[in-house]
Amino acid sequence: MRTYWNYNEGLTLLKEWQANCWIQVTCPTDEDRQFLENDFKIPDYFLTDISDADERARYEYDDGWMLIILRIPYVKEIRSRTPYTTVPLGIIHKRDVTITVCYYETNMMIDFVSYQQKRGVGFTDYVDMIFRIFLSSAVWYLKRLKQINSLIEKAKRNLDKEVNNESLIGLSRLQDSLTYFATSIRGNENLLAKLKFKLQIDELDADMIEDVNIEMTQAKETTNIYSDILESTMDTYSSIINNNMNTVMRTLTSVTIIMMFPTLIASFFGMNLINGMEDLKVGFPIALVISIAVSGLIWWLFRHKRLI
Repeated sequence: MRTYWNYNEGLTLLKEWQANCWIQVTCPTDEDRQFLENDFKIPDYFLTDISDADERARYEYDDGWMLIILRIPYVKEIRSRTPYTTVPLGIIHKRDVTITVCYYETNMMIDFVSYQQKRGVGFTDYVDMIFRIFLSSAVWYLKRLKQINSLIEKAKRNLDKEVNNESLIGLSRLQDSLTYFATSIRGNENLLAKLKFKLQIDELDADMIEDVNIEMTQAKETTNIYSDILESTMDTYSSIINNNMNTVMRTLTSVTIIMMFPTLIASFFGMNLINGMEDLKVGFPIALVISIAVSGLIWWLFRHKRLI
């Protein structure tokens, strides 16, 4: 889907492309790809790289075109091993053509457009637009991190009541998401540091870059904190599970040992040998009393030693 935006004086929708407008391409179809490649002569591998979900944050020049790939947060609507992940957003520019391409429909870009329309100021140039997208991505990382923290706290409350596989698996998936976030934020930081020396930056852009650095640093530190907390939580519950397992195994072993003595006594008196109790009518009660007494003694010893 292609959308044309005039960003000179506010963000207004255009019916067709004009010079110095922003072309927003979301979930591009084959028709969109052909339009970009045939009408604007964009290198075809630019779009292929953007479509790669694992493409790292970077920039590249080819035939006058500049490609910037930024990693942005993304929430999968369907059940997935990693509900929170990151996807590439491509920014393509040459002279009076500025294009953003994303193969996923993200809340970040929807909010970015809505916020810029409310500002009603627009962008001074394509450089200002690029850094505002960087800023928006950093803000949305913080928003998603707050959601992840809420899920962590919810899982911990459930585990406090009962240690179950579902909550532990949920924590493991959130750990994967934090790993994706940390890697992507670090890549975006390195990309921003390089772009400062590649783009024509004025004083306003320098202030914007400082704001982006602050937000990215906060997002990175928050990700590291939540990752450390989650790792510590997983280790704690792993220790609890191991301790519970040791307690259960110790109890079962103790019960097995206690039950062994009645079996041993019954085996002795049940042998087809002369033992002096063959003709006694109270032979069975005697064997039963001896079994109970020995088992009770062993149980008392285990309780005294806190083995059960």
